[in-house]
Amino acid sequence: MNKNEVLSLFEEWNNALKTGDAENVANLYAPDAILLPTMSNQIRHNHEEIKDYFVHFVANKPVGEILESNIRDYGQLVINSGIYKFTFQDGSAVKARFTYAYIKVNDSWMIIEHHSSQMPEN
Repeated sequence: MNKNEVLSLFEEWNNALKTGDAENVANLYAPDAILLPTMSNQIRHNHEEIKDYFVHFVANKPVGEILESNIRDYGQLVINSGIYKFTFQDGSAVKARFTYAYIKVNDSWMIIEHHSSQMPEN
């Protein structure tokens, strides 16, 4: 998978956030995906827990932007890690480190692992 294809997976996820529908976002995660979210201390282990996190996250109308991306392709597993920034409707923003691991499920790339942690203050 080339770099633009991997980045398009992030854009698909970012566009799902913009719909404001947590189910749209959660559907991009594989059934056995794990989410370590930016704005919660609770690890999400299944579709319902992932959806629950995004119900609250999308309510703030986040728009994500990748600031640094490091892509590795291992055939059946593609990893993208780096730094992104979310800007919210109220004008606030948060920078975070991210790792997305994607696997192919029925000819579609899905998120199997997503780790996002807020950048420490400088």
